[in-house]
Amino acid sequence: MQLTFLDYAIIGVLFSAVLGIGFWASRTSGSSTSAYFLSNKNMPWWLLGFSMVATTFSTDTPNLVTDIVRTNGVSGNWVWWAFLLTGLLTVFVYAQLWRRSDVSTDMEFYELRYGGKPARFLRWFRAFYLGVVFNVMAMAAVTLAAIKIGQVMLGLTPVQTVLIAGSITVVFSAIGGFRGVIYTDFLLFFFAMAGSIGAAVYLVQLPEVGGLSQLLTHENVQGKLSLFPDPNDPNALIMLLVIPLAVQWWSAWYPGAEPGGGGYIAQRMLAAKNEHHAMGATFFFNVLHYALRPWPWILVALASLVVFPDLPSIQKAFPQVDASKLGQDLAYSAMLTKLPAGLMGLVLASLGAAYMSTISTHLNWGASYLIHDVYRLGAGKNASEAQLVRTGRWATVGLMCLSALLALALTSALQLFEIILMFGAGTGLIFILRWFWWRVNAWSEIAAMVSSGITSIALQFGSLSVILFGPEGVLPAWGKYPLVVAITTAVWLLVTWLTPAENSETLQRFVDQVQPGGPGWKNYPTQKGQGLPWMVPQGIAAMIWGALMVYGALFSTGYALYGDGQILAIAASITVISALMLLRTWRKISRLWR
Repeated sequence: MQLTFLDYAIIGVLFSAVLGIGFWASRTSGSSTSAYFLSNKNMPWWLLGFSMVATTFSTDTPNLVTDIVRTNGVSGNWVWWAFLLTGLLTVFVYAQLWRRSDVSTDMEFYELRYGGKPARFLRWFRAFYLGVVFNVMAMAAVTLAAIKIGQVMLGLTPVQTVLIAGSITVVFSAIGGFRGVIYTDFLLFFFAMAGSIGAAVYLVQLPEVGGLSQLLTHENVQGKLSLFPDPNDPNALIMLLVIPLAVQWWSAWYPGAEPGGGGYIAQRMLAAKNEHHAMGATFFFNVLHYALRPWPWILVALASLVVFPDLPSIQKAFPQVDASKLGQDLAYSAMLTKLPAGLMGLVLASLGAAYMSTISTHLNWGASYLIHDVYRLGAGKNASEAQLVRTGRWATVGLMCLSALLALALTSALQLFEIILMFGAGTGLIFILRWFWWRVNAWSEIAAMVSSGITSIALQFGSLSVILFGPEGVLPAWGKYPLVVAITTAVWLLVTWLTPAENSETLQRFVDQVQPGGPGWKNYPTQKGQGLPWMVPQGIAAMIWGALMVYGALFSTGYALYGDGQILAIAASITVISALMLLRTWRKISRLWR
């Protein structure tokens, strides 16, 4: 595939703008760790919201959606659509709590909520576990997608792609800090959206696809269109819909969709001006993430079933692709090779934007853990602010190198998604309850983390997996995830009751700072006057109305594309009614804050 001068010009403008913003932000980002990792906690909701959306708009996301659609149909996307419930619970319950905690990272929360050596160990271990191990895995998935795009669209080797994409990203991430990441995310979001929508519109009109109406009636596509799994297929219904909605959304830890908030979502809530801005940012993010973005990717994935119906057809069209990187997710990049000059440059720039926004966030977030929660507690306890910022920049480079090496060894985005999902299974409930139940202690979290990891490894890779879930296993394949959740939950609840509770002084300090309220803290009334009212009942009501509104908007778009006017009218009505009820509930919450 040959790029024209126009394509190179569009790509060059984007990269120059990103580097320029990075150097501009470096003038103030290096003044302190608060400036470098949180922009001094003065960011507005809309800018933080765009940043969250841009971060999750990564190069591996369209690849992942393509893999899901080609494998399980459109309904397979419930595996991540279900996380909307997690996101909205964070909006209406946890955003205000995180902002009130006034910590610098969500790992620092451990020494606010718990006390003693277990809390210190938990803070350090989780910071390293998430900031390095999980973070590197997440970045590797994004870099893997970039490698596949480079191979298919530009003929680059994996190493060349990593060196080009990684070096540009790590430079502006290291020098610009959090402020640079936030401002570049704002620019990168619009590039990414323009590219994904432009690609979908053009590729659906390809002669071999024949337009939207021809696409939707094609024999390769018809069986993939339903937004819900076939009720006559119990295995698909349970695996694709029941488990995500009944178990997965509250029980799994996954970057960007952590129960109770956390990770880079927490970082942005902590950087907000106040509780209202934290809440507004996370709501804005969830609406755009679930209601606005999926359909351009889905349409390209469906079109790819016509142009490249199976893996041999992709391999035949792109013989230069490394066999170890061949997977269903490669179909997205394969489709993009059919774009014309100009639009090709825009789409490549949008993919570069998606890559940089995600990786820069993960780099800054991971480095914040390593500096605040690992280095500062040990060898760097006497370091100056300048030294901490300088070490943070080196940590950024180190994380980029580790993720690049792992990416070179991976095959598909779905492969890593499932591994990360399994390793976080069962830990989510404790992240929800620790804010509202005094009895949860540091040992509860340690037990959940260890048991989830051990159980996941045993059921995913060991001989026990074959015995239980193999072709002649005693349990159905869909039972693997619920079993990990059940074992992990039983272990941490048992450990909670067998170990002593946190001391009263620690618990009272937490209540006074965060004011969580509710029956779980009835023995620890706040010392700040009467305190704030308990927001959970209204928060859950807002979560339900918000979920109906966003799902309604998602389905309205889908049925509009499908040309199904009757169901479209129903979905649109649900969207409008839910939006009105959400507005009413949100006003009640705002009045309670006054």
